[in-house]
Amino acid sequence: MRRHLPALCALLLASSPSFGATAAVSECMGGAATHPASLFGHFDVIELRRYPVAPGERPAFATYYESWFPEAFEQLGSLIFGEFFERGTQNNFTWMRGFHTVEDRAIVDAEFYYGPVWREHKDLANSLLPGVDDNVLELHALNARTAVPAMPAVNPVTEPAGAQGVVVAEIYAVKKEELQPFSARALRAFSHYDVPGIRPAGVLVTLDTPNNFPLLPFRTDGPFLVALHILRNESVLKDTFDPLVARTKQELTITGMLRRPPEILVLNPAKRSRLRWLPACK
Repeated sequence: MRRHLPALCALLLASSPSFGATAAVSECMGGAATHPASLFGHFDVIELRRYPVAPGERPAFATYYESWFPEAFEQLGSLIFGEFFERGTQNNFTWMRGFHTVEDRAIVDAEFYYGPVWREHKDLANSLLPGVDDNVLELHALNARTAVPAMPAVNPVTEPAGAQGVVVAEIYAVKKEELQPFSARALRAFSHYDVPGIRPAGVLVTLDTPNNFPLLPFRTDGPFLVALHILRNESVLKDTFDPLVARTKQELTITGMLRRPPEILVLNPAKRSRLRWLPACK
């Protein structure tokens, strides 16, 4: 059974500007609906997971992670949307995965974490983590137009340098009673980013549901709204996005609807991250 918030989603879908992650990716791919990545289907549950890795070990952890785990999750029905090196820290490895439903989260996690791939590699993987892995947001798309796109896997032949571009996540800690009006304001504010070199990659809000796989905790201090953007390169980040996000933060902060200042994560895609600036994008 999938979770829905009919009134909120209907209102926001009707009132939102053309924030279309799927449409934007479709333009680059020549039709997302016909691309093999579309076969993954829709994901009701999106996890934003931020892992502090042991000092100096983040590149090694990323290599192990990308070598062993993405396809293992995908064979079980999950999808790894992307994995990243978080700027502003030498240690944080940030990644996103999706599950089709809340129930699938428990099923897939049980099959993976009690299965042979994790049993083979868990000792080495865990040796690179200091044991704190509960900085996790459990999210879902704000409406049908703001889902995170299932982008194609990195092609090792045509993309020999790996994933390119910069991904930015805006995280807003919203007052509980203000989530609906804040979401409407946020969608209008995000129209600032409708410029060359920036592509929308999703607007998500906290999924308010009990943890059905307690081995993997997630934060319960929400609600949060998270906006994702894919930028062409460093120049777009500094010259175009940074001034726009400063304006957006100011507009949304003065609403008085936030519990604390926004957090901006600037993320460098790891080599095999699906969320990236596609070569076909202009």
